[in-house]
Amino acid sequence: MKILVIEDNESVCEMIDMFFLKEGISGEFVHDGLRGYETFKNGSWDLLIVDWMLPGMDGVTLCRKIRQEGSEVPIIMLTAKDSESDQVLGLEMGADDYVTKPFSPLALMARIKAVARRYQKQQPDEKGLIGTNHLKINKVTREVMLNGQPVANLTPKEFDILLFFVQHPRQVFTREQLLERVWGYQFYGDERTVDVHIKRLRKKLGTEAQPLFHTVWGVGYKFDESVDGYEG
Repeated sequence: MKILVIEDNESVCEMIDMFFLKEGISGEFVHDGLRGYETFKNGSWDLLIVDWMLPGMDGVTLCRKIRQEGSEVPIIMLTAKDSESDQVLGLEMGADDYVTKPFSPLALMARIKAVARRYQKQQPDEKGLIGTNHLKINKVTREVMLNGQPVANLTPKEFDILLFFVQHPRQVFTREQLLERVWGYQFYGDERTVDVHIKRLRKKLGTEAQPLFHTVWGVGYKFDESVDGYEG
């Protein structure tokens, strides 16, 4: 595994690097947000670890830029901010998980492994199959299984929306972003078309005990199968 760490605290980097060596992880360390962004652009990475507060470019802005450019590389954010609103902001900007400072290196490694497992499950195999805890999706045949049972009544656009969310778990998307990323163009009509499609998907796929699509009030929607928002 090749991980880019963008963190300005050299002591933290040394501690992380020590555990990377034990785990056989190849790590590259950058101490500035702008340099980190350029390093990301010029390399191929399995995962990013990004500090919230960075010189040059802060971690939230860096994360947002990476997602706006279409990259799906997993991102874990390091933050000294422990309020729920700050953590939600990081996830809204595209982070897959966050670790609050001060942290145990063992806890960070557990998060790295958990995020890597989720990411691997969300990538289609050679047959175009994608699996989550409850869903099995075939990109080639456009078939969906929910808890082992076929879902046969999805419209083409509902399938496209579901596939997009499954490939971007726990990331929050506005209606405008969904229209642009799923519909494939800048939409100038009624954004309520997104609400209608999400409502239909909820009826076809979710239950009160097992919701899959969640409303983030004032922002948009996210797909999350985990009960507490974190899968260990």
